[in-house]
Amino acid sequence: MTNGRFQAVFWDFGGVILESPFDAFTRYEAARGLPAGFLRRVNATNPDTNAWALLERSEVSPAQFDALFATESENLGHRVPGAEVLALLAGEIRPTMVAALDRVKAAGLKMACLTNNVVGGDKNTTQRAAAVDAVMARFDAVVESSKVGCRKPETKFYEIACELVGVTASQCVFLDDLGINLKPAAALGMHTIKVVDPAVALQQLSEAIGVNFS
Repeated sequence: MTNGRFQAVFWDFGGVILESPFDAFTRYEAARGLPAGFLRRVNATNPDTNAWALLERSEVSPAQFDALFATESENLGHRVPGAEVLALLAGEIRPTMVAALDRVKAAGLKMACLTNNVVGGDKNTTQRAAAVDAVMARFDAVVESSKVGCRKPETKFYEIACELVGVTASQCVFLDDLGINLKPAAALGMHTIKVVDPAVALQQLSEAIGVNFS
């Protein structure tokens, strides 16, 4: 039984259901002698109009992103091909989070996946693609930036998710690993949870919705 306050749980994908791509970024930077956090700094520079934002809204192709990101990173001191960054995006699926999806669904709450993604960014094997598809099948709606033409943290993105699932923002809990994505959701009225340690995040979700994940 849930506590009745919330009707839906919205989940980010990379960094919540999947392990964070930032771990792969850190390994890449160390292997190539780049400053720690450099890739995130490139992504945070002009965040609404840079190569990353354009790709997540499908306004440029992966090939165009490759060149644009290289130029942007070079302007910040180190040239990094965008194609190499895209190759870092595939993280491992977290079984504890998948189990939590099943618990939430069984409790009768609606669910949506809200993901900033890119076309052609995740070079899945057939086995991995099947595993990702199985996770996605659990959601009542999947909102992908590459398909809807906007992205987190744009307010419209969250409004689309609410409309698709048929709830108001105040009826939703939203989990994401980035504070910048949580702020506009909270401003709309969502109860937000920042995922740093998955176990801590699930405990906070349990307290919010009254579902036991242990």
